[in-house]
Amino acid sequence: MKERITITLDDKLLEQIDKRIDGTHIKNRSQEIEFLLAEALGSNIPSKAILLVGGKGTRLQPITNTIPKALLEVCERTVTEHLLDLLKKYGIRDVVLSVGHLKEKIKSHFGDGSSHGMSIEYVEENEPLGTAGPLLLAKPHLKESFICSNGDELKDINIPRMFRLHRRKGALATIALTTVEDPSHYGVAKLEGSRIVEFIEKPKKENAPSNLINAGFYILEPEVIDMIKPGFSMLEKDVFPKLAEMGRLRGFPFSGQWFDIGNIERWELAKKKWKGISAVEEEL
Repeated sequence: MKERITITLDDKLLEQIDKRIDGTHIKNRSQEIEFLLAEALGSNIPSKAILLVGGKGTRLQPITNTIPKALLEVCERTVTEHLLDLLKKYGIRDVVLSVGHLKEKIKSHFGDGSSHGMSIEYVEENEPLGTAGPLLLAKPHLKESFICSNGDELKDINIPRMFRLHRRKGALATIALTTVEDPSHYGVAKLEGSRIVEFIEKPKKENAPSNLINAGFYILEPEVIDMIKPGFSMLEKDVFPKLAEMGRLRGFPFSGQWFDIGNIERWELAKKKWKGISAVEEEL
């Protein structure tokens, strides 16, 4: 429920507020003022995230036979540390790492997270559980809206804006969508407004409904976990289609950097072009 109020602001403050109105994510002064208040009070973002870092990295072998994908480096920092940088940028300090392959090396590197400015807990996959299965293991830690991210991509996303869309649309899941020139190697989103109608898996370039693909970064509600069956399960195939049918799946296109490091070629590209996580000031 919302209440209408009247406030008086200095002209210079109003100028700064007006600069943030982009007509898409922020449509008027009222929305921006509400966002700024929520940001100041810490209620505009989820407080916890789970990073899926348990994969074997088969397309990166033989490197990943001895080094877990989570500890591969880009610009002298591990991929996981870049993801932690994104979370820390918005004040998110509580993280669950879902570990599996070479898990002891990951746990030894990050420990309790204190040396990285985080509080880190772990859930352990004794066998591969896909992208959905680990959420069942982590259910005791995920009581409110939370972030879920693949561990083999670098991304720079405005999390508060994404969360605002998620809340405003009453979504159970919101997927960050990035634009690629050739979407034929990915799942491609078909949208009606911000609602995701379906994902079309690896369509021919000329038949793709858009150039927007799943960026492997989600905001989820705890109810989503109750839709996951024990064992190996994929959010993309087993959960998201059901949410799309319910009209509770939303897409958040973003223009920030995104690199998939799933194979040697893409990893090398990321090492050349990744610029790190941008400062908050650069987004204003």
